[in-house]
Amino acid sequence: MAAASVRVACVQYGQSAVASYAAFEERLAFFTGIAASYRADFVVFPEMFTLQLLTVAHRDVPMAQAVDALDTYTARFRASLAELAKRHRLHLCSGSHFLRDEGGVARNVSFLAMPDGTLHAQPKIHATPSERDAWGIVGGDRAEPVETKFGPVATTVCYDVEFPELQRHLVDAGARLILVPFCTDDRRGYMRVRHCAQARAVENQCYLALAGNVGNLPHVANMDIQYAESCLIAPCDVPFARDGLVEIAPAGIETVVFADLDLAALDAARAGGTVRNLADRRSDLYGSGWKRAR
Repeated sequence: MAAASVRVACVQYGQSAVASYAAFEERLAFFTGIAASYRADFVVFPEMFTLQLLTVAHRDVPMAQAVDALDTYTARFRASLAELAKRHRLHLCSGSHFLRDEGGVARNVSFLAMPDGTLHAQPKIHATPSERDAWGIVGGDRAEPVETKFGPVATTVCYDVEFPELQRHLVDAGARLILVPFCTDDRRGYMRVRHCAQARAVENQCYLALAGNVGNLPHVANMDIQYAESCLIAPCDVPFARDGLVEIAPAGIETVVFADLDLAALDAARAGGTVRNLADRRSDLYGSGWKRAR
């Protein structure tokens, strides 16, 4: 039987240069440890926060070389995630990381490390124009929730949350919590992500957890400035937070925000809420629009 509530921590990560992978890992461990000390079940890092590793070279890394440069850290990064999740007995959402898949294709991938140390990879489905043009990132072709003791939990990376069909597919597969690591350079981009996330919460009667970057990153093209107000989002109905915002971080501040998300209240709202979007949708007229990869 799934747990009745889940505690989620979102890391609003301050970007700055690092001297080595060890220095980066120390920061990863620091924030994971904070989440563990507050007894979080999940901790979410931002999209593309590993681009910080490009500053180890102490020089400008050309955009065309960024994916291959970051992929040299993939094995160590995966090992760090697995070890930290296992040490603290929590679920660690890695934000996202650039790598090349088995076919040599550049992907933007989020890992979810489980409390037993196993990892699940979720590629970003929709690459932004900037990702395609700057780094040659190609969108993935599979999206499924991961089974946890809190029920199925899904990850949609930044731009992915702006596509309603994807979230509906994941909710149809059982997700009640969707993790959204994001990376936005200005407030306009951030508000696109947040407004869409809030719409997805209403449409699907689910929770979403958003974690983004703040600060500046020298020597990394296309990743120089960051804006975020990381937050936890609920549907807009009587049992939930005012305005659908359970918790929200102040803009521009490196911090961690936490919330207890009541899964039982979510189930009750789906069954008997003021509005019942999932129950009332006309699937006889329209489907989710999601096409499974063959």
